[in-house]
Amino acid sequence: MKTIGILGGMSAASTQIYYRKMCEIARQRLGGLHSPELLIRSLDFARIEALQAGGRWDEAGRVLNAEAKALERGGADFIVLATNTMHKVAEQMMCGVGIPLLHIADATADRIVKAGLSTPGLIATAFTMEQGFYTDRLRAAGLRPVIPGDADRAEVHRIIYEELCRDITTTASRSVYERIAQNLVDEGADCVILGCTEVGMLLDESNVPAPVFDTTLIHCESAIDWALD
Repeated sequence: MKTIGILGGMSAASTQIYYRKMCEIARQRLGGLHSPELLIRSLDFARIEALQAGGRWDEAGRVLNAEAKALERGGADFIVLATNTMHKVAEQMMCGVGIPLLHIADATADRIVKAGLSTPGLIATAFTMEQGFYTDRLRAAGLRPVIPGDADRAEVHRIIYEELCRDITTTASRSVYERIAQNLVDEGADCVILGCTEVGMLLDESNVPAPVFDTTLIHCESAIDWALD
């Protein structure tokens, strides 16, 4: 089994989900007492969020690059960046790193294409919904992403940072996300991407009126595939 290097803490809430899901998947695949071989580097998200808010993406990229190199030195065979948004600096993060990155958008796009779908609604941070670093990779796979309107994007983003990243879930916020998911389907989406690693705390197949692609779960499943290959 290959060793998975998880670069997380962005947020801590999502990284906890990654660890739990990877352990569950490995146990399901291998049985018994099996669990994945992991190295985890978890950052202080307050520091990263301040860089995001200040538009200091180059500095954030340098931070993640140092951590990726540390995971490589520690013996990781490949890297999983346990956040959608910070894939904005994925290229800079992997500069000078000799092991591969399992890109979350590519893994998600591949799963949607294999399902025969083509028009995913995207619910994520404002950075992920509005900037091309993520949606361009979906389009490169032949998909046509549908993005919420301005007010809905702002509300999705607020709930992620003010609530979900702090392990807070509320009925009111779940209702907001359900409404936004319904709006995306009404606008032509044939599926919905939970495009922030915390969005699955509020949405899943039970409350979204279309097939759901949870990027966290997909990323974890793909990572175990790579580890066992």
